[in-house]
Amino acid sequence: MNVKNMVKYEFIGSDLEIIDSRNKSLIGLKGKIVDETQNMFILDNGKKIIKSQSKFKIKMNKKTIEIKGSLLVGRPEDRLKKQLK
Repeated sequence: MNVKNMVKYEFIGSDLEIIDSRNKSLIGLKGKIVDETQNMFILDNGKKIIKSQSKFKIKMNKKTIEIKGSLLVGRPEDRLKKQLK
């Protein structure tokens, strides 16, 4: 699993930690992703996190990867078509 493949995954049910954000109060926030929109992750604690403003550590299938939220902006079904350079 690498960043190029990661953008094509479904994130609902994955554990997420915010490791950097424009909103410094979000750094260190952890939770399980329960829903995803084009621009946000919604966590099990009710927090709505804007993807483009943060960098995440996401754990899926016993693997953890760090990824910029700006790479994840878009509807999950549209990310399947997205090409990373």
